[in-house]
Amino acid sequence: MNNLSATQPEKPPRILIVDDDENLGRLISRYLVDHGFEVSVENSGAAAVDRIVSAQPDLVVLDVMLPGVDGLTICREARNHYDGPVLMLTALGDEVDEVAGLETGADDYLAKPVRPRLLLARIRALLRRQEANAGSASDSEQTIDLGDLVISAASRTVLLAGEHVELTTAEFDLLWLLASNAGRVLTRDEINSQLRGIEYDGLDRSVDLRISRVRRKIGDDPRQPVRIKSVRGRGYLMVS
Repeated sequence: MNNLSATQPEKPPRILIVDDDENLGRLISRYLVDHGFEVSVENSGAAAVDRIVSAQPDLVVLDVMLPGVDGLTICREARNHYDGPVLMLTALGDEVDEVAGLETGADDYLAKPVRPRLLLARIRALLRRQEANAGSASDSEQTIDLGDLVISAASRTVLLAGEHVELTTAEFDLLWLLASNAGRVLTRDEINSQLRGIEYDGLDRSVDLRISRVRRKIGDDPRQPVRIKSVRGRGYLMVS
């Protein structure tokens, strides 16, 4: 007799790799499959947006340098219909790609040539963060009210003076982390560890770039911020 109440095994996380380098795509795919993921590969930039939107994978690994339609355009267009994590692969040391990637809605970036173990660590960190967000949203409504700035964890929405503020997934996570610790200085290392699962290396500017974007979106003058303050030599403080 079958035990109908038996717990079904969890499905492996689904990863979509978008890269025109077929050899690299196969290598990454095999490595991730060996570590428990279900992986598909899309080599065509022109077909990537439709593939992301229709498949709705748990995470997308997206190369910036694609012929025809580049990764930045793909990320920007896919974000209209896809809320999952996007890990962008950029040229080594190309800060322009990193900045542009974050601005188009990428959650993290990794410089080529790809180191499989580091890629695996970043993917796991992004999926853990996604799962934690889903868990908190399934609990009772969590709202932080900072005057005319209202942040809701359950609906993942931000209102500024009653008006909806458009934030990417990564920007919302950063704002929620700061607001949850309002009145306390968070170091860059703490922010990196919480949001990306890695230590701050002293050179990574992704936190500073996201802080700048979030400030602008919530009406905080970056020259004289009153909501998110920089504390020299320490980190950032959300004013309670």
